[in-house]
Amino acid sequence: MSEQLQQNIATAQGYLARFKERTLGHYINGEWTLGSEDQTFENTTPTDQSVLGNVVQGSVADVDAACAAAHAAADGWAAMSGAARKKILHKLGDELEKRAEEIAMVESMDCGQPLRFMRQAAIRGAANFRFFADKAPEARNGLSLHQDQHTNYTVRNPIGPVAVITPWNTPFMLSTWKIAPALAAGCTVVHKPAELSPLTATVLAECAEAAGLPKGVWNMVNGFGSIVGKALTENPKIKAVALVGDSATGKKIQAQTANTLKRLHLELGGKNPVIVFDDADFERALDAVVFMIYSLNGQRCTSSSRLLVQSGIKDKFLSALKVRVANLKVGHSLDPATEVGPLVHTGHYDKVTSYFDIAKQEGARVAVGGVSLRDELGPGNYVSPTLFVEAANSMRIAQEEIFGPVLTAIEFETEEQAIALANDTIYGLAGYIWTSNTGCAMRMADKVEAGMLWVNSENNRNLPSPFGGVKMSGIGRDGGDWSFDFYMETKNVCIAHDLHSVPVLGR
Repeated sequence: MSEQLQQNIATAQGYLARFKERTLGHYINGEWTLGSEDQTFENTTPTDQSVLGNVVQGSVADVDAACAAAHAAADGWAAMSGAARKKILHKLGDELEKRAEEIAMVESMDCGQPLRFMRQAAIRGAANFRFFADKAPEARNGLSLHQDQHTNYTVRNPIGPVAVITPWNTPFMLSTWKIAPALAAGCTVVHKPAELSPLTATVLAECAEAAGLPKGVWNMVNGFGSIVGKALTENPKIKAVALVGDSATGKKIQAQTANTLKRLHLELGGKNPVIVFDDADFERALDAVVFMIYSLNGQRCTSSSRLLVQSGIKDKFLSALKVRVANLKVGHSLDPATEVGPLVHTGHYDKVTSYFDIAKQEGARVAVGGVSLRDELGPGNYVSPTLFVEAANSMRIAQEEIFGPVLTAIEFETEEQAIALANDTIYGLAGYIWTSNTGCAMRMADKVEAGMLWVNSENNRNLPSPFGGVKMSGIGRDGGDWSFDFYMETKNVCIAHDLHSVPVLGR
């Protein structure tokens, strides 16, 4: 163990001590509470399976209390000027940056993501709040539509209390990505963090409190989806649900919200293609392919988990790729040298490793990896970065979201073949196209079925741009004004110029 890793572990243990010393509860109506029941569950770290602390299992009564608090605070927060909300949200961003090192350390231990990526989490979270804070004063703005005899104009009003349900893979950043626009729009929030990585949700709530959010504007309830998530999505006081999760969870939530006709934004799974043509910039494409599947442990919805590589470059590209994948550094999430950390939970570890045998059974070849690294690295959820080759798009390894550091390579010959392979999936979140032919890039961008496409780039983050998928990858868009369209109701007002003839009946 390196000296730097020892220092990082000691620092992280200091931040984590308070979670071990007391039960982690809820934040409801500006107060920290252990809720209505005393049931808890253990939260473990994927680095070595040790216990980070106990977390309260939220109850239906806890959810009802949080929803009632959000409902009671909704009118006051909505009535606050956009300029005033802007000031508070900027202060919230300041609070996040003050605690950036703590957030990085806690998140890295809680979900297993390498520290090199989590150090960006607080900065990106603060950027989310500042971006939407600056948009808060214009959130209500609409359109003016002039006609000869009438003028129509639109205004937007916050929809009311909303539920935000976030995942375990990069929980801190994704929570801010959803909550920031909701607050900027004038909505109040009930946040349910993932039970597998709940710790930074507490830090977020503490920062919101320090920034001066009024009581009830931000509420957070810990627990399981079967109880807390279900009660939250069915509660009539909640007007909209924003979820980041897998497609199976999205289906459940869509069913649960049916009786109350809630507005839904579902950011779900993906089996995203990265399409490398013969004329691609070889080194840049290679860098991007490696980064977009093996960074963040392959545990992100926009990972490019299917490599579609053109036949003319296939052998050379796969040869170089094998070397890069074999060279990836797997280790403790707090080790600065680590590029791939442990998977979030033993259940997910079992799922990912099951595909090593599935690939062989289906006839694919394991070119790199395909093994557990627990014997080498200890009891954490460590797996080798894996590359499957000689695969067909019909195989489970090409169709199912593995959500780990696992890449499936498939050969294609023509542009038409690439389009067919890219679209032959139930998902449609993202896609990546590498070619020096502008016409080809434009044609592919038009034909590939995905909510987001990057040409000659990895996943470039642009906050004003729409973010979301099609098909089984979800419903709705985040980003810029698209977020306000979700969190706000649009009202049209038609004013007559007293020039038109009013139809007459019964005179």
